[in-house]
Amino acid sequence: MDVIHVRAVSPPDLTDRVEEFLAGDPYVLNLIVSRGAARSPDGDSVACDVLTGAANEVLRGLRELRLDVGGSLVVEPVDMTFPGRASEAANRRLGPLTGAPVWEQVEARIRSEGRYAPSFYLYLVAAGLIGSVGIVTNSQILIVGAMVVGPEYGAIVSVALGIDRRHGQMARRGLEALFKGFLLTITVTFLFSLLIRGFGFESQAFTRGLRPVSDLINTPNFFSFAVAALAGVVGIVSLTEARTSALLGVFISVTTIPAAAAVSVSTAFGSWSEAWGSLVQLLVNIAVLIAVGALALRSQRAIWRRVGRRHAARSGGRA
Repeated sequence: MDVIHVRAVSPPDLTDRVEEFLAGDPYVLNLIVSRGAARSPDGDSVACDVLTGAANEVLRGLRELRLDVGGSLVVEPVDMTFPGRASEAANRRLGPLTGAPVWEQVEARIRSEGRYAPSFYLYLVAAGLIGSVGIVTNSQILIVGAMVVGPEYGAIVSVALGIDRRHGQMARRGLEALFKGFLLTITVTFLFSLLIRGFGFESQAFTRGLRPVSDLINTPNFFSFAVAALAGVVGIVSLTEARTSALLGVFISVTTIPAAAAVSVSTAFGSWSEAWGSLVQLLVNIAVLIAVGALALRSQRAIWRRVGRRHAARSGGRA
């Protein structure tokens, strides 16, 4: 049985309403209210567990009471529970809603990826350099490694959330980070590629024009669009369901980092048509991932709202 733990500090004049709201919800468990126990901010300590399928409604209700404004509100995941009969019965009443994502947690995970510390750019540049080595040595393993190292998907999904929530500042920050990050990556990787060319470090096959890895990257086509679209859907679903293994698969399936590396390598070696193809591949992947991500977020919310309304109608009460 999946639950989240909610901790809050409530102003004394609000505590009665908060307690009444939580105590009256059948999906709230283990409610504890300690008057005057909280400091910084001062107030009453409130703690409870909430079945995840009902968490969105409970958190919405607490925010409508402005508990997060007058006091504080913290949500924590719970790794293990030993449910009693009452909690098992409540969980069964939720029906299909037991699998509903907690949107506050989903957005918190996305926002945490939308913080662009210097390490974000360091990882991006390192991934580009690894990708460039993979291209000039025709090593698919290194290309996959570059995909895994690259942190760009966090910025992409942050832009998608900004579009979905109509949060212009979030979307702009993400786009700015992507632009600066890829520009820096392409520049540094270009200089590195010039070094490779100058010392003749590229593989003999690459020199003779046998470039299966780069040919795959710098040739955008229908399959590029299809894979990016599918990866965008899977990425959002894996974020909402906290499936890290599926999210890792998304990192490996999109060619943003390899395309940026290919732009640099192709330019350094004077392959202008390949450089252009790689740039188109990069822009197509980013644009499709953002658009599909925003659409997938909105669609999932709409689907789960519909599930909730149907469940409420069948049960004759609150979902």
